Amino acid sequence: MRKYCEVRLSGAGGQGLGLAGRVLSEAAIRADYNVCQTQSYGPEARGGSSRTDVILSRNEILFPNCRNLDILLALNQESANRFAWEVKEDGFLLLDSSFVNQIPEGHVYAFPLTDVSIELFKTPVVANIMALGMMAALGRLFDLETWVRVIRETVPERFVDLNLKAFEAGHKEGREVLHIEEGRVPVAFDRKRPVLKSQRRSNH
Repeated sequence: MRKYCEVRLSGAGGQGLGLAGRVLSEAAIRADYNVCQTQSYGPEARGGSSRTDVILSRNEILFPNCRNLDILLALNQESANRFAWEVKEDGFLLLDSSFVNQIPEGHVYAFPLTDVSIELFKTPVVANIMALGMMAALGRLFDLETWVRVIRETVPERFVDLNLKAFEAGHKEGREVLHIEEGRVPVAFDRKRPVLKSQRRSNH
């Protein structure tokens, strides 16, 4: 985990980016990082643009806005188009390929977060936490125990189990992607399993 990291969670209103940002921020605080979180919403409560920026730093944070993203989560095409150019060369993008069809340039992981959320949990509402789990694994952000503890304390009690399962599903997928990238497991493509769309990576 680097000493300084800028993360942007972006998509549409109603996709739970505020909650995901709070969980990320709290996990970072538990890991002894200084944290700055800001949120921006479009004019509509739901369906308009939405983003949550989180800066994590071992040192004092002197400027509150993200300028060079280390990690971008984009849950819709508009967010991918708008923010992909702000990702650093050594950063990465995690895209919800359920809604993002035009893949931007850079180091990209495309995964059908919403489709898989519906498939596994019969609801799209935990795609945000699944994305957070996958992002945590791909970015090697904190240990799993920290995430589990924070989710238990942050998410409303009646939704804790569902969100923990969604986070763990995303984290597992992220770990598998890293294993494949590092050559530790063979690449096997099963076209009937949408999870494997996460293997898409663009470096052009």
